[in-house]
Amino acid sequence: MFVGVMRFTLGIVGSRSLKDKRSVVRSLKERVQHRLHLSIAEVALLDNPRRAAFGVACVSNSKTVCDQMLATVATMAGTLPDAVLTDRATEILPFGDGGSSLDARFEQPAVVRQADEDAEELG
Repeated sequence: MFVGVMRFTLGIVGSRSLKDKRSVVRSLKERVQHRLHLSIAEVALLDNPRRAAFGVACVSNSKTVCDQMLATVATMAGTLPDAVLTDRATEILPFGDGGSSLDARFEQPAVVRQADEDAEELG
C-alpha cells in the first residue's frame, strides 16, 4: 500500500477579501472531493485573502496511481481561472504489510505504548 501526500500553494488573483478567497477554495475542494474522492484541506495561510495552501492525501495499492491522482489535483489547481499554482511538493510513502516500513510503535495498541513509556520513565 502507498500513501501519497501533496502540499501546494495557490495565488488567488483578484481576491480582495476572505469571502473572495473562500469561493475559490471551496470550489477547488469540492471538485477534488467529488471527482477524485481524495482528502483535501486548506492547511495554511488561512487569514491571507490572496494566498491559500492545501494538503491532499491519497491511498492506493500502486505508487503510480498515487502519483497520477496527485498530478491530476495539481492540474486541476493549475487550470483554475481565478488562481495560479505557485508551489507544489509531493511525497509517496510505502506502507508495507504490518507497517514494516514505519516505526513499529505505530502498530502497537495505545495501552501497550503507554505502559512502555511509563516503564521508561521509571527505569
